[in-house]
Amino acid sequence: MGMSVTIDKATAQDAEHILKLQYLCYQSEAELYGDYSIDPLTETLAELRAEMADTCVLVARLGSEVVGSVRGRVDADGTACIGRLIVHPRMQRHGLGGRLLAEIERRLAAERDAARYRLFTGHRSEGNLRLYRRLGYAPVATEEISRHMSLVTLEKEAIPAVAGA
Repeated sequence: MGMSVTIDKATAQDAEHILKLQYLCYQSEAELYGDYSIDPLTETLAELRAEMADTCVLVARLGSEVVGSVRGRVDADGTACIGRLIVHPRMQRHGLGGRLLAEIERRLAAERDAARYRLFTGHRSEGNLRLYRRLGYAPVATEEISRHMSLVTLEKEAIPAVAGA
């Protein structure tokens, strides 16, 4: 490709790019479950901008193009809820999703005192489940959303930062 992908905190100017990429990336999930009314496909720009105000949102850039993103926030009990991990289809299977997930984990632990990480995906989303398991996440619950879809919740403990590291 010639250029390397960088990961940075999202800016207000990134919101529209994130939303467009999110719409592209979640088409395959919607098709897999036969439901095009899933939240990532119905989220508005105003909703995303409001979420960006109090959520850690990262973007992956190839040059100036946003090719990935992830979001996370930490609850009062120290649980970091991570979501909307997206990577442009042409950039998938090159480790970018893992890099985004590792970076949001690092930032949520360092900046917001995350003690554990939680995320979820659909039960048929085998690629997502493989990635999360490979990165140390374990299933802790499954919730039936509809006849055709169940959400699998996965968690892992945060590794405490070493002083002076």
